[in-house]
Amino acid sequence: MSLVSVLLVAMGGALGSVCRYLVGIGAGRLLGPDFPFGTMIVNIVGSFVMGVFIELLALKFDGSESLRLFVAVGILGGFTTLSSFSLDTIVLFERGAISAAAVYVGGSIVLSLAALVAGLHFVRAFA
Repeated sequence: MSLVSVLLVAMGGALGSVCRYLVGIGAGRLLGPDFPFGTMIVNIVGSFVMGVFIELLALKFDGSESLRLFVAVGILGGFTTLSSFSLDTIVLFERGAISAAAVYVGGSIVLSLAALVAGLHFVRAFA
């Protein structure tokens, strides 16, 4: 890890976060606030872009670590963490670790939802 690596992730993350915010605002204005369309859009688009980017990175950019840090970890990480989750799942699947992929998906979803509920109850109990 170097300072340059950290700065690449930070700059990309800032850009991705701003894009996520703008998509959320736009989706809310166009589609209404009653459903989390913005989150759904960034998760789907981010996952698609992650797939395109990772494949292009391997085929056309010699696996450039700096580019990976800026785009995949930074921009797409700030835009949506679901793109990283999707990539990790498919990497496990492509390695033949089907059981590990299933545990990762199920565990991530169930435990993340449980953790959010626990956080809500924690604050409600002490606030």
